[in-house]
Amino acid sequence: MNARTSGNSIGPTGDADGRWRLWGPYLSERQWGTVREDYSDSGDAWSYFPHDHARSRAYRWGEDGLGGICDEKQRLCLAMALWNGRDPILKERAFGLTNSEGNHGEDVKEYYFYLDSTPSHSYLKYLYKYPQAEFPYHDLVAVNRSRTRGEFEYELLDTGVFDDDRYFDVTVEYAKASFDDVLARFTVVNRGPDEATVHVLPTLWFRNTWSWGEDGEKPRLSAVDGPLGTQTIRAECPGLGVYDCRFDTQVPLLFTENETNSERLFGVPPASPYVKDGIGRHVVDKESSAVNPAREGTKAAAHHVLTIPAGGSRTVRLRIAPVGAQLSLLHDFDSVFQDRIAEADAHCARLTPEGASEDEARVLRQAHAGMLWSKQYYFFDLEAWLGEHGLDPWTTSRAGVRNHEWFHMVGDDIISMPDKWEYPWFAAWDLAFQAAALSTVDVRFAKEQLELLLQGSYLHPNGQIPAYEWNFTDVNPPVHAWAAYFVYMMEERLTGRADRAFLERAFQKLLTNFTWWVNRKDPSGRNIFQGGFLGLDNIGVFDRSAPLPTGGTLEQADGTAWMALYCQSMLQIAVELVEHNPAYEELVLKFVEHYLWIAASLDRVGELGDELWDEEDGFFYDVLRLPDGQAMRLKVRSMVGLLPLCAATVFTPGQLARIAGLGERLRRFAIRHPSLSVTLASVRAGAKGGPRLLSVVDEKKLLRVLGRLLSEDEFLSPYGIRSLSRRHAEHPYSFWVHGEEYRVGYVPAESDSGMFGGNSNWRGPVWFPLNALVVRALLNLYGFYGDELTVECPTGSGHRMNLFEVAGEICDRLARIFLRDEDGHRPVYGGQRKFQEDPHWRDLISFHEYFHADNGAGLGAAHQTGWTGLVATLMTLSKSFAPGDFRAKG
Repeated sequence: MNARTSGNSIGPTGDADGRWRLWGPYLSERQWGTVREDYSDSGDAWSYFPHDHARSRAYRWGEDGLGGICDEKQRLCLAMALWNGRDPILKERAFGLTNSEGNHGEDVKEYYFYLDSTPSHSYLKYLYKYPQAEFPYHDLVAVNRSRTRGEFEYELLDTGVFDDDRYFDVTVEYAKASFDDVLARFTVVNRGPDEATVHVLPTLWFRNTWSWGEDGEKPRLSAVDGPLGTQTIRAECPGLGVYDCRFDTQVPLLFTENETNSERLFGVPPASPYVKDGIGRHVVDKESSAVNPAREGTKAAAHHVLTIPAGGSRTVRLRIAPVGAQLSLLHDFDSVFQDRIAEADAHCARLTPEGASEDEARVLRQAHAGMLWSKQYYFFDLEAWLGEHGLDPWTTSRAGVRNHEWFHMVGDDIISMPDKWEYPWFAAWDLAFQAAALSTVDVRFAKEQLELLLQGSYLHPNGQIPAYEWNFTDVNPPVHAWAAYFVYMMEERLTGRADRAFLERAFQKLLTNFTWWVNRKDPSGRNIFQGGFLGLDNIGVFDRSAPLPTGGTLEQADGTAWMALYCQSMLQIAVELVEHNPAYEELVLKFVEHYLWIAASLDRVGELGDELWDEEDGFFYDVLRLPDGQAMRLKVRSMVGLLPLCAATVFTPGQLARIAGLGERLRRFAIRHPSLSVTLASVRAGAKGGPRLLSVVDEKKLLRVLGRLLSEDEFLSPYGIRSLSRRHAEHPYSFWVHGEEYRVGYVPAESDSGMFGGNSNWRGPVWFPLNALVVRALLNLYGFYGDELTVECPTGSGHRMNLFEVAGEICDRLARIFLRDEDGHRPVYGGQRKFQEDPHWRDLISFHEYFHADNGAGLGAAHQTGWTGLVATLMTLSKSFAPGDFRAKG
């Protein structure tokens, strides 16, 4: 076998120099309707660049495609295009509804699945289900637009286009013979009862970098002679080199330019007669003049017309490699795929915990695949973008132009995204949880992601981490430090390697961000933090990102708890680093005192009406402080009140013994602040020689909060922890201001409120990220209390568990969402019979944004493996670790 194709050359995780990641699944499924492409005066990105424009309009900042790949700077892209002979347009990208079109917000209306990937993307597998009937673009929009929030969404299966199994399964696979030699095969299976024809057009194109006044030579695609019986497209790209893309059949090669069809969109003649939609017009509308007869351009496709018998299949094969490689298309094609698939199988076997069932292994593999496929190239130069909107760094903000404070920011990186359609952009706290999920499958990339947003090209000079593309200045929960320490510890536990250099780099940058939080988000200086919506969209009585209708301020239990967790995480990192560098001792002491002040602010001495802890209810609530100074608790039992439980960290005596002066610092704190000495109960020592606990809840409060957390009448769902207590179904919380009612009721599924756009819901459903933090807290608390502390689980059942067992129970309930039940059904698919019963559908897993709290059905973004990929991490934790593993470092 040629050395370039040796199965021993890399292995899926042996990419030491990163070269094997040159090509990957870095292409979005949607670039239209993003902030980057919005040049409107209104800031309505969805309306300014709709799906209808996407086939005809060159993008400014990125590209999209079906099951596609590209190089790491998205210079050259390769993806699949399809036509069933009936659709009005070529199927080149995923279709979905905008926020105003869907009755539950934006949503992709396609069926596709990420089935496999190695960390180096040496092997990739993707499945797309394409109807043989005309795709119901207009029907999906019209029916969903007419439905109310209280009705189900109208899905693609509901339209009838998959009746009688009249569809094609299109499997896209990529295998690398070397880091720059990529083989692809597109296998089309006719699932219908009759012979059917489909047009398959593997498409190669350059991202348009030449139409925006930037210097540089324009790249070029052209047809060149190849071996008999094949067709070849040559791609010449400055900065990437010269590649040949070779097909194993003699089919027509179609060429056009990746340029805007200004005639169709704006009534202005285009600069070139060959434009972005030329190939589609040639195939669908039979416009022979729409493609370049000279067979050159910046976009090209090989036009395969496949007639497939019922139940039959056909395969299209191609190979893209540097011209100098001189490898034939076929001589090692199958053996490369065999080697890479074998490597992927071995890699997944190593990641699957011993004793896992076949179905559990399947869920793990597809969760990992979704995490790895959701890497995307993200290009956004804010100075250039703002300049194109008429602003410069010295100009004040202008209405309708968002992110005007972020001139310094330049994104030009591969980033883990929540998903590739609804969220083809990063969000800071999503990214932290995604790094935690990636820690078990691609820890190198996980560490790179956490460091990325701390670099000067992202981190604001004032220390703020950019939140998300729609508003970088908004505030996401400060979970970066927690994620950095989690990834560090997972790597050490799984590999035996402790990357302290990574931890130290992250810590140094996070010091700046911690200072930003202390200075900007504690307006009263009392260690009560106000972060706004903090990623929890509509969880509160009011829109927490807007001025309160009452006036005054909102003192947030979650904002303060997030800062307690941030403080603890920084303390954990400093304690880890001080073992090798005594200079960190002072920072350990700094974060101990910060933590004590924050813990004191959550529950001050005495029965006070303005503190966040409610002794009568045994729960934490937000406090509304009115302009006249009056304070009242907003008694909504939500995840906001559970977050203080998550601020729990355990240290061993050996760790703390290395910190000179720690005991004396604590003693002095108690003497100087006797009224706050209650917080020292949160620095509790275990048995002699045992661990030490930092927690904002003492044992009494812990048991009271756990009583609610583990009650199936409140937070404990069959599928994890609800975001709002089920008690509010019968007892909604109501607050009246100026004759208007503000109300919070339990909604286990999609939002019934338009607050914060209305397309996500924290008033009942199960969300994986905060469930993961609850599990982490329980494991840490078990590390302190051990087997001595037990609680009823579920509350009132009489069945007692220690906290390790409770954590395992929650993990099992979360995994239950995706696993087949005793009837062979997966709760994630609810009542969709096709997914529950059809052998070609029932083992395809979709990792949604959040889940119905009462039946486990998937809701929100349909492919947000993102932080829902945490199911793989939680399954690994619950099946691979023993109680003793959580008695060391916490």
